[in-house]
Amino acid sequence: MTEIDIKLTRYGSRVASELTAAALADLGERYGSSEGDSTPIEPGEFDPPAGAFFVAYVGGAPAGCGGFRTFAEDETTAELKRMYVAPGYRGLGVAKALLRAIEDAARAAGRKRVWLETGTAQPEAIGLYERSGYARIEDFGHYKGYELVRSFGRDL
Repeated sequence: MTEIDIKLTRYGSRVASELTAAALADLGERYGSSEGDSTPIEPGEFDPPAGAFFVAYVGGAPAGCGGFRTFAEDETTAELKRMYVAPGYRGLGVAKALLRAIEDAARAAGRKRVWLETGTAQPEAIGLYERSGYARIEDFGHYKGYELVRSFGRDL
């Protein structure tokens, strides 16, 4: 069993910035875009209690990241953002551990549900969310109306 250490981290920290840059590059490759994801994000949106951002470590090395910010139109909803696992750490349970930490932090902050946007070029993400109890919801947010977007939600 792989030991995964999840640490609360500032969104703008060096390690978080490196992982989110890798996440954006991965999205860019999948969707043929130079920016990967153009969703407007302010680093402070991930500061507790309105949000939280985590880095997962495996063997002391940063392996993945993800966090939540409070959904602007509904303070009881957490929006999952920047979930990413580096290629060398996929299949070890890192994404599941990150998702659990994010959901626990959102619940502790008083959020009642989690929403997220992903896309058709991310079948492994869609599989993770469906296995974790997420169901398709009406599209929302920055990519609402895009053909490739898939929105999911789950009550906490």
